[in-house]
Amino acid sequence: MTATVPAPAARKSTGRRAFDKKAVVPWLFLAPGLLLALVFKFWPMAKGIWLSFFDVRPFLGDKWIGLENYSRVLTDHRFQDAIGHTLILGIGQSVGAILLGFALALLLEGQARSLKFLRTAVFLPAVTATAVVGELWRLMYYPTSDGLLNSGLHFFGLGTVQFLDNPNIALYSTMVMGIWIWAPYNMVIFLAGLAGVDRSLYEAAAMDGVSLWQRLRYVTLPAIRPALMIVLTLATIRGLRVFTEVYVLTGGGPAGSTDVWMTRAYTLGFTRNDIGGASAASVVLLCVTLLLTVLVNNLRKRGEAR
Repeated sequence: MTATVPAPAARKSTGRRAFDKKAVVPWLFLAPGLLLALVFKFWPMAKGIWLSFFDVRPFLGDKWIGLENYSRVLTDHRFQDAIGHTLILGIGQSVGAILLGFALALLLEGQARSLKFLRTAVFLPAVTATAVVGELWRLMYYPTSDGLLNSGLHFFGLGTVQFLDNPNIALYSTMVMGIWIWAPYNMVIFLAGLAGVDRSLYEAAAMDGVSLWQRLRYVTLPAIRPALMIVLTLATIRGLRVFTEVYVLTGGGPAGSTDVWMTRAYTLGFTRNDIGGASAASVVLLCVTLLLTVLVNNLRKRGEAR
């Protein structure tokens, strides 16, 4: 009498085929998106890095010049001024949008239907095309008594303000629009963080008679720290890569007072046809963005470890 024993090799082969199928299916769904990213993002990025080492001469052939483009960009006083404008605009816009977004999240937290409607209305600037928003703010900043903001100033007996034509305030006028755009986006992330806060902590704090500031400092802020780090990371990237707001409102003017790194690179590449220099400026911005992102993530991990 012989006993029949199932072949282990056959079972392993069947299991391997099932495993391979499960491993392949997700990649099939990801393939279209990965292909689009490769063609329209990663390949142009690699091409830009490659061109940053050349003197790009259409129809004449590109000439290798090494790091000369980087040296020229970093020593250009207009790029140096643009770095200062980028930092002022990025920091001010990020801090303002974070504070306003947090305040809106505290005001609009809850389950009432009216709050849901208000949250939707407040979030509209974040989903509206930045170019459209810029044109609306350009009309609001219109430098005559017919402009919306100047009409309000005239109502209170104040004079007309040149919001976008005055080099001293044009950058800050652009900053206000950026805060208005991104604060609702931050609000949604903060609302998600507030939804996970244990309500019993608020009840315990109320029984102990703590003030509103103490409740925010010792209960709310520690609980939403992950959401805060996400907002900070995104704000850092947005602050360095700011372009559309400035380009639509001022185009870098007046007299270069609002010229930021991205608008300067755009002018270098598409107005002066210096593709190599514009590519070098973009690569520098990419490296700085990656560095700051890594630093913020390290801070987040250290905070979570504590």
